[in-house]
This record gives sequence, structure tokens and C-alpha cells, in this order.
Amino acid sequence: MLQLSGGSGGHGPDPVPRYGSYLQPPLGAGHLSVEYDPRPTAAREARAEIRRRLEEWGLAGREDSTDRDEDLVDVAELLVSELVTNAVLHAASRFRLTLSAAHGVLRCEVTDTGRSTPQVRQAGAEESGRGMFLVDALARRWGCHQDGPGKTVWFELGTCGSDGCGRRQP
Repeated sequence: MLQLSGGSGGHGPDPVPRYGSYLQPPLGAGHLSVEYDPRPTAAREARAEIRRRLEEWGLAGREDSTDRDEDLVDVAELLVSELVTNAVLHAASRFRLTLSAAHGVLRCEVTDTGRSTPQVRQAGAEESGRGMFLVDALARRWGCHQDGPGKTVWFELGTCGSDGCGRRQP
């Protein structure tokens, strides 16, 4: 993953380690876990899988879908794409994408064999390095924890329709 210099572009990762990988999803939740090879098409494949699953779980693609539903899908696709790209570029090994949706929260995790933890870098003129800035800016929460020989980087988005649901609390 990225070893980036500079201060946090926003709120930074959630410092509480108890929000690591779920051992199993809550009862009645949508859950997916898929392994990918570190190839250039992995981000595209992961985005397509996200859209498919969110539609299957009733969080997008319905006739009564709202703009908020489509925003959820677009943001989830963007942020997963950033985490997958980091895994492909920096871990260069197979990685796992895990999604779970329950209790108004969509949680996305990417587990890889890399040991370096991602850092938020200010968006600037560089052509790369903005991925974690986007995660920090758009996710309800995010974090990273060491997971055996590698690490898991995760983020959460709100899925319910009420105002403020899923938004980062000040």
C-alpha cells in the first residue's frame, strides 16, 4: 500500500482497532468475499462485482432507486477501485475483497500481503497518490490493521435513506 508523506487530508483512519475484519456478517446481512489475482483488470472486475451485489441486495438498480442509492454505488465503486489499485500496485499478490451490508452500513475490506499501511496525502498536482485522500473524504469511517502476514484496509458507507445516515460525524 501507499507510504505517503504529509498530513491527513481530512479525518484520518479510525484509530479504534476493534473494527477489523468481521469474523462473520451479522444475521440477515448481505455478504461477499472474493479473491483476485493482482492484474490490471482487477479494479474493473471488483467495480462490476460491487454493482452486481448492491443491486442483488436491493441497495441499487431498483425501479424505485433514488439518487442516493446510485450515489452509494458510485462511491463504493470508486473507493473499492482505489483500495484494489493499491493492493495490485503495492502488494503484488492475490488479495481478497470482502463486502458486508447490514444495519445501514456497507463495509468494504481489501486484504493483501503488503505490510505498509496507507497514508492520506493531500490532493495535489501529482498523477497518483490521491486514493486514500478520496477514501478519507468520502467514507463514513476507514481504517487499516495488520492481519497475519499482511493487512486489511477497510471503509464504511451508510446505506439508509435518512439524512445524515452514513455520514461521518463531526
